[in-house]
Amino acid sequence: MTSQIRNTPSSEQIRRAPKVLLHDHLDGGLRPGTIVELARESGYSGLPETDPGKLGVWFREAADSGSLERYLETFAHTCAVMQTREALVRVAAECAEDLAADGVVYAEVRYAPEQHLERGLTLEEVVEAVNEGFREGERLARENGHRIRVGALLTAMRHAARSLEIAELANRYRDSGVVGFDIAGAEAGFPPTRHLDAFEYLKRENNHFTIHAGEAFGLPSIWQALQWCGADRLGHGVRIIDDIEVAEDGTVTLGRLASYVRDKRVPLELCPSSNLQTGAADSYAEHPIGLLRRLHFRATVNTDNRLMSGTSMSREFEHLVDAFGYSLDDLQWFSVNAMKSAFIPFDERLAMINDVIKPGYAELKSEWLFQQTASTRGSLENQA
Repeated sequence: MTSQIRNTPSSEQIRRAPKVLLHDHLDGGLRPGTIVELARESGYSGLPETDPGKLGVWFREAADSGSLERYLETFAHTCAVMQTREALVRVAAECAEDLAADGVVYAEVRYAPEQHLERGLTLEEVVEAVNEGFREGERLARENGHRIRVGALLTAMRHAARSLEIAELANRYRDSGVVGFDIAGAEAGFPPTRHLDAFEYLKRENNHFTIHAGEAFGLPSIWQALQWCGADRLGHGVRIIDDIEVAEDGTVTLGRLASYVRDKRVPLELCPSSNLQTGAADSYAEHPIGLLRRLHFRATVNTDNRLMSGTSMSREFEHLVDAFGYSLDDLQWFSVNAMKSAFIPFDERLAMINDVIKPGYAELKSEWLFQQTASTRGSLENQA
């Protein structure tokens, strides 16, 4: 009987649920108040607003353009205040604290070291500052009763020519907090194949990498990322929906690429709110994640840029619960998918799934069942 009940979670339960985040940009998740303070300390005068509340609204509205290129322009302000060691440590620590407070137990947070060199830092100093901040944030989270593990992904910009250098940097720090590599930036005109030397190097080193693909450009970007570059995961990958046909009678036909992605269990780092802002989807209810979940693709839920989207992992899950009626079982499925796809060793992933994620959801589900029992008993007593 209970297996047929749709245990729809409340907002409070969603916040407490153990969540896993694979696609989150460090420079897209700053607290507005921190941006204002760092701008004042560094002498940066380019902010459109100096009131934290208004600045947060400005970032969300500027990102709501329907254009990936316009969306990316907002990062000029966050990167401008992330040019010193102290600023990077602070931003990374706050990132870990904020994610932990939202119930995230494991996160891979990405950033582009080459974008933080304007005030004389070296690439190595950038990586070491961010790593220090993540460890500090983990410590502060523990003191507040939260547990989180944060790994860094080093990102190279696809319009630049430093991808091999950044890949080598990621490899040097792979045992010191960096778990993998990524390329990001505008897709159109900058295919992932421009960076084959970096990907070939990482494969020779048995290292992990994800590629932003299939967000704004489509199937060719996904195909190149997988078949030419050998990506372990797809950053977004939402446009794989273009290779799936749904007939009027509901029959679903997968094209060759979509079949490959599903058969090979290629993880999709889906970011619903961000996709709405960049025009990759029209609404949560129409977001491809609903169909991809039903077809059992390796779908994961992510925030992309918490500041620009005014979001969190809990908010992303809330939107999906509202749109698709997802239960705690569905949220657990997404979380386990993400943990399976993380770039840490297998035994550590398994421990997180068995010792943290599944017990956390089991507790929430048992809690929900007891609440339902109490509610039913009260109703019967009232009738009597």
